[in-house]
Amino acid sequence: QVQLVESGGGLVQAGESLSLSCALSGRTLRTYAMAWFRQAPGKEGEFVAGISRTGGTTYYTDSVKGRFTISRDNAKNTVALQMNSLKPEDTAVYYCAADYTLNNGISRTRSDYNYWGQGAQVTVSS
Repeated sequence: QVQLVESGGGLVQAGESLSLSCALSGRTLRTYAMAWFRQAPGKEGEFVAGISRTGGTTYYTDSVKGRFTISRDNAKNTVALQMNSLKPEDTAVYYCAADYTLNNGISRTRSDYNYWGQGAQVTVSS
C-alpha cells in the first residue's frame, strides 16, 4: 500500500522560510513524478511545484518561482519543498502528490496524481 506522509510546515512571519518533506512508503519513489499542491481557504487548489522522476526537470507556478525549490532523493524515497521569502498569500494546506508515470514529464493536473499526503498547514503572518 502506497502512503505519503508529510512533515514540516507551521507558522512563520512574512519573509521567513519553511521546509516541507514528504516520505513515500510501499513503492519506490523513482517510478513517480512528484508535486506539491496547495489549498487556501475559499480558493481552489493549485499546483505549486513538480519534479520529474529523475529529478532532472522541475516546474513551478509563477507565484513561487525564485522563492520555492522542490527536490527529491530517490534513495531515501523523499521529496522536499523549500519555501523562502514566504508571503501571507502562501498560507494554505500543502499536499504532496505522486503520479505513477513511465515518462519524465510533470503534470499540473490533480487528477493525474494517484496518491496524496494528508496535508501540512503553512501559515504566514504579515
